[in-house]
Amino acid sequence: MSVKSDRWIRKMASEHGMIEPFEPGQIKEVNGERVVSFGTSSYGYDIRCSGEFKIFTNINSTIVDPKNFDSDSFVDFQGDVCIIPPNSFALARTVEYFRIPRDVLTICLGKSTYARCGIIVNVTPFEPEWEGFVTLEFSNTTPLPAKIYANEGVAQVIFFQADADDVCETSYSDRGGKYQGQSGVTLPRI
Repeated sequence: MSVKSDRWIRKMASEHGMIEPFEPGQIKEVNGERVVSFGTSSYGYDIRCSGEFKIFTNINSTIVDPKNFDSDSFVDFQGDVCIIPPNSFALARTVEYFRIPRDVLTICLGKSTYARCGIIVNVTPFEPEWEGFVTLEFSNTTPLPAKIYANEGVAQVIFFQADADDVCETSYSDRGGKYQGQSGVTLPRI
């Protein structure tokens, strides 16, 4: 298995639609304004957060149960900036839609700009032949409200490609994964 470079990412995006919309370079400024960078980097792709959020709330005093999740635990919000309350949590989705090849696995890590502010971005691996918009998990670990900026970089995806003789026997698509083709901010499913 090997880590893939910017050349490979550009080729897979243009020839196979692996990332849409795709930014071939690293964008640090939009309309003359500095932004948290996004697009292709040396060995990865910096994904953006859309303006669609679900902010965790305790107004209904429910218990968080991944087997029986209560959607009333979140408040829907749309906008260019999401404020996550202190010691709280929000979900969002990427701007980009991904189509992961059968011989590829990704790992996604939060950008240091957010990590240095106490905002942790968690994303599970994109498995072979998974496709969809990525659901992003943001944890505000600080005692202060925290901002997340829509349409700017939030995390970096790193692509690993299997050796030709070691491609997985069963892909995410083969086993009918429950998050296949997700289109919005997707809550836990069992």
